[in-house]
Amino acid sequence: MPPPSTKSSRLMRLAVAGSALLVLIALAAFWYASTLARKTPTKADGNAVTVTIRGKACDPNQITVPAGHTTFTIVNKSDRALEWEILDGVMVVAERENIAPGFSQRMTVKLRPGKFDITCGLLSNPHGTLTVTPSNASRAEAARPSLVNYIGALAEYKVYLTLQTGELQGAAQSLDDAIKAGDLAQARALYGPAHQTYRRIEPMAALFSDLDTRINARAQYFEKREADPGFTGLHRIEYSLYVQNSAAGLAPVADRLVADIGTLEQRLAGQSIQPSQLAGSAATLLRRLAGSIAAGGDGQYSHDEPAALQGTLDGTRKIASLLAPLLAKAAPALQKDLDRRFTDLDAALAPYREGEHVSLDKTQRDALAGPTAALAKDFGKVNAALGLE
Repeated sequence: MPPPSTKSSRLMRLAVAGSALLVLIALAAFWYASTLARKTPTKADGNAVTVTIRGKACDPNQITVPAGHTTFTIVNKSDRALEWEILDGVMVVAERENIAPGFSQRMTVKLRPGKFDITCGLLSNPHGTLTVTPSNASRAEAARPSLVNYIGALAEYKVYLTLQTGELQGAAQSLDDAIKAGDLAQARALYGPAHQTYRRIEPMAALFSDLDTRINARAQYFEKREADPGFTGLHRIEYSLYVQNSAAGLAPVADRLVADIGTLEQRLAGQSIQPSQLAGSAATLLRRLAGSIAAGGDGQYSHDEPAALQGTLDGTRKIASLLAPLLAKAAPALQKDLDRRFTDLDAALAPYREGEHVSLDKTQRDALAGPTAALAKDFGKVNAALGLE
């Protein structure tokens, strides 16, 4: 039998060897996990996904996630500012805009089972695919009863959309008439009201990706910018009227705008709006506009940004007023915060109401972007407070 000292020494050597082996196993496991993570970037930790935009494609461009909440990190490795969208046919499910080159943005979205498209940078780039598989949470949610408490709010909002799209159709037709008459001054006078009216219904109108692209997309999201044949609609008209100082050649663009608004009117009339889309779409729009204001604005040609933002304020305030009775009961503190955010944005816009066209400097942009972002943040809390997510 070995002496105690020899036995202890042997046990010590075995313990050291075992520890070294465990370290090697841990290092090997770490290396394997790191390698796997690099090879399969679609799932970082369950329902987290990183998508990198390179040139004209997404990496990865085929993604599979379970139904429920997923956090997407969109990394822009291209040389252009871009937007990233999840599309259900032509319907926008979720989006991030104004992602600058070399930067990334995150968004968390609740997804139902199904197959979706994902945009990959410029609007003319090929789409990727997103597959959402059923989960226990999605099956349980599908079994929930209908949300009858929202019937009144949804019905009233449909009426609001009908009235506003009718007004937009009339404004677009008048703009079309002025363009065909070659009346530059009249066309300029009519452009602002038409743009502002579209902004009132944009929370729902922007859900139709094809129409929103043709009616309201900015030049920066097209490969050839203002010279791109896909650049049409309100901002194409704005560019001609205020930069080229001419209505010449705009008749086909104006005709297409009138036709697209007619199609939008039909789609909105037949669209079944879900309760979660009210606050959700408003929050998405406000968040996007806050970034747009800070980055240079939506009215870069006519400098009508304050007037256009007033349209957004009017449209999102309508949504907030319809949800207020329910939110005041479910989350009274959040309702008060939301009211305060609307007051703040209203006050920020007050100095510009007398003038239609204002070229904003950085300080003025920040003064508008801040309240817009704050309103978006509180709107983003509404669905959770109402039990809609």
